[in-house]
Amino acid sequence: MSAVSLSQYAVHLRPEDNIAVARKPIPVGAVLAFDGGSVTLPAAIKMGHKFALAPIKEGDAIRKYGQIIGFAGRNVAPGEHVHVHNVVAGSFERDYAYASQVPAPLPEPAEHRTFMGFDRGPGKPDHLRYGTRNYLAVISTVNCSASTSKYVSERIKALGLLKDFPNVDGVIAITHRQGCGMQYDGPDHQQLDRTLAGFARHPNVAAYILIGLGCEIVQASHLIEQEHLNLIQLDGKKSTPLALSIQECGGIGKTVEAGVKAVTELLPRVNDVRRVRLSAKHIILGTNCGGSDGNSGVTANPALGVTSDLMVQQGGTSILGETPEIYGAEHVLTRRAVSKAVGEKLVERIKWWEWYTSMFGAEINNNPSPGNKEGGLTTIYEKSLGAIAKGGSTAMVDVYRYAEPVTAKGFVVMDTPGYDPVSMTGIVAGGANVCVFTTGRGSVFGCKPAPCVKVATNSPLYNHMISDMDIDAGKILDGVPVEQVGREIFEKVLAVASGEKTKSELNGVGEEEFAPWSIGPTL
Repeated sequence: MSAVSLSQYAVHLRPEDNIAVARKPIPVGAVLAFDGGSVTLPAAIKMGHKFALAPIKEGDAIRKYGQIIGFAGRNVAPGEHVHVHNVVAGSFERDYAYASQVPAPLPEPAEHRTFMGFDRGPGKPDHLRYGTRNYLAVISTVNCSASTSKYVSERIKALGLLKDFPNVDGVIAITHRQGCGMQYDGPDHQQLDRTLAGFARHPNVAAYILIGLGCEIVQASHLIEQEHLNLIQLDGKKSTPLALSIQECGGIGKTVEAGVKAVTELLPRVNDVRRVRLSAKHIILGTNCGGSDGNSGVTANPALGVTSDLMVQQGGTSILGETPEIYGAEHVLTRRAVSKAVGEKLVERIKWWEWYTSMFGAEINNNPSPGNKEGGLTTIYEKSLGAIAKGGSTAMVDVYRYAEPVTAKGFVVMDTPGYDPVSMTGIVAGGANVCVFTTGRGSVFGCKPAPCVKVATNSPLYNHMISDMDIDAGKILDGVPVEQVGREIFEKVLAVASGEKTKSELNGVGEEEFAPWSIGPTL
């Protein structure tokens, strides 16, 4: 077989990398010209998978993105498939070099961009004030009231009331499987309070009611007091949030009637809110990746990193979550921290995760998942280096706890698990009013009240699941610049913030995906 250029089949990301990544399936026996020589592939290589460009001795580092992603478990010949059968994660020292490479601030944008969103009024702080959707929420404090909360939202839909309120995006039930069986005022109670409050006062939620059973740990009164929800604002008016108890109301039926009555009374006020032109600096962008593959860190994630930079340049905020998928790459972010203190906040979270997983006999590097590995990802280090590309290149200005209100402008990290629904729940609770979700295997995630833009890492996936994917980043593998796709995502974010529906919204996805993180035992 005659030699063809490596670039026809694969991507060599950095000069120091000793592997290349297949951008499309490569047939057995292919001869690829590279660096004045050639490599012959003894076996077919699937898209997203890696192969060696030079001999790699047992124990030597495997490098991708110019970073260590693992170590050779045995001698690897040039052209040989590099994956779980011949790579081990191992361990290595990471030099955190706190704040040693803080990027210079980006220049003023050539154009200050805007979107058509909702201004909740001057009485609210900026991170709670500017919305991209206009929902009314029925929030369950405990799983025991989940069905009742759902019945309220379903009754509103069945009655056809929303047709008279065109400016209301919907009545959504925020339900979950927690709320009891935990230490009163303990870590899980406080975290669930913080998460529920984040959705209650979310800038995309114009009004809400709370529904509980009556005897649970997570009492509405505790939530209101601890999270300062005693006063809500709607079109300049203040009122105490309505909290219904199934036990006090006299059962499910009477609670549903009371809930429907309360929502019906709120709908006209929610409908009175209109979209107005707002600066893009008011966008809080939540980023996540799920169902990742070997090209996630080559296409969609770096493109989303460009979007993140553009948002920060406009004066907005970009949130990177999934701490277990930062593991092994945290030293790249600590260098970008604006101060040693901010960098140490991230490392403290990494160390906490090492302790936390060890409590259950697990390891963080048990990740990637089987689907990730099928898509070409081999170790958690490789996955993490690709995942942090979503955070772009600007300075890391702060690190937040799960569901903590994000008040900073710029690029930030939130401590969330890697599991997508739990991670995104925390990010949205923190105030993200638009989300972008990259996927290489095909995630169909959505998270109301925040719209979620889906970005496919490869074109076959985009075309196969076109009714679920909003953007095709796979064209980067065909030569379209990463910068161009990043700007395409940025424009899509502005359009979605202005009301354009995402594929997940068109499919009705996002109401069942609320999944708060529980860190302790169920008692």
